[in-house]
Amino acid sequence: MSSGSQEKSKQSKLILTTGNYACAEGAIAVGCRFFGGYPITPSSEIAHYMSRRLPQVDGTFVQFEDELASIVAVVGASYTGAKAMTATSGPGLSLMAETIGLGFILEAPMVIITVMRGGPSTGQPTKASQSDVMQTRYLSHGDYEMIVLAPASVQECYDFTIRAFNLAEKYRTPVIVATDGIVGQMMEPVRYHSNFDVINRKGPQVPPEDYQPFEIIDEDLVPGMATAGSDYNFYVTGLTHDVTGSPDMTPEGAIKLITRLCDKVRRGRPEINDWEENHLDDAETVILSYGINSRGTPEAVERARQKGYKVGSVRLKSLWPFPEELMEKLGKIGIKKLIVSEMNYGQVIREVERFRHLGFEVSGMLVPTTIPFSPGFIYENIIKEMQK
Repeated sequence: MSSGSQEKSKQSKLILTTGNYACAEGAIAVGCRFFGGYPITPSSEIAHYMSRRLPQVDGTFVQFEDELASIVAVVGASYTGAKAMTATSGPGLSLMAETIGLGFILEAPMVIITVMRGGPSTGQPTKASQSDVMQTRYLSHGDYEMIVLAPASVQECYDFTIRAFNLAEKYRTPVIVATDGIVGQMMEPVRYHSNFDVINRKGPQVPPEDYQPFEIIDEDLVPGMATAGSDYNFYVTGLTHDVTGSPDMTPEGAIKLITRLCDKVRRGRPEINDWEENHLDDAETVILSYGINSRGTPEAVERARQKGYKVGSVRLKSLWPFPEELMEKLGKIGIKKLIVSEMNYGQVIREVERFRHLGFEVSGMLVPTTIPFSPGFIYENIIKEMQK
């Protein structure tokens, strides 16, 4: 059987695998051909898996001496035309922060998988957490808009990694997939399907002699990207720059560049933002959750509804940009209370609280634990909130 036939056969089967392996297979399926990384619990299986799989598809795997070197290589690989990624956890993401900022200003498409664990500092390396949510959004200094996806299952690790690459390529920006130690290492049935579109970055729209690397031609505010080493010669810098890539240190230059970098993602929010909603038609109270901690919510909501409580739920599939349109929808349908459920001491709830003016009360189930909330725990908290 040819390698192509083997791949097709593999993708038609439902298999049992882990979230980390599913992230890796999703990346390969959508065209990732470079991985630069450094092992860190609980994401190390992604690097291990990619070290075996990438050579099978003519890709390149490199284990570097640390996270700093890894992310620099990913930026460089992106500029050679490769779909590139790395995988890490909170401490490693902290080390990558400066270079990911470089990725934003260079508009280098790339994907970072972060498998969250307990922190701060070394924290609890082998445990799960949702304590890095604000880190993923405000990772680097300066103004930028981060895209972050939050899978809640092994299947979504596969699907969301594919989506992350497509978003990175379309908007020419770094994209983060934020899983956690449980989703990353637990095993569930997964279908490695090929039922998805593949988006590749926009190339140069003019001949080499007319090319300016950051010139905007289309309304999407995304410039065409040439490949380093091709007939297109260009200069790029981490400084604020003009359309030629040359440094522009004027206030006007900074305003023009940073506004565009943010607006290209803000304009794309209707496409980027994604969530799942249940029982909103008559809900007076809504539970908002995401990732591994959302898995106990459906059972708890059904139990509450059986007792006559008008409860609904929302699961965020994307965390950033924050889904302001969802908040507006909840305000329009007239809910009375929004309960934010997260495995930290209050992170996403800070964003939700900005929308109190829409008429609903905000409260939280906020526990900096490494164990997801059980349906019983969520149910008990729903009843307490409804009886206040």
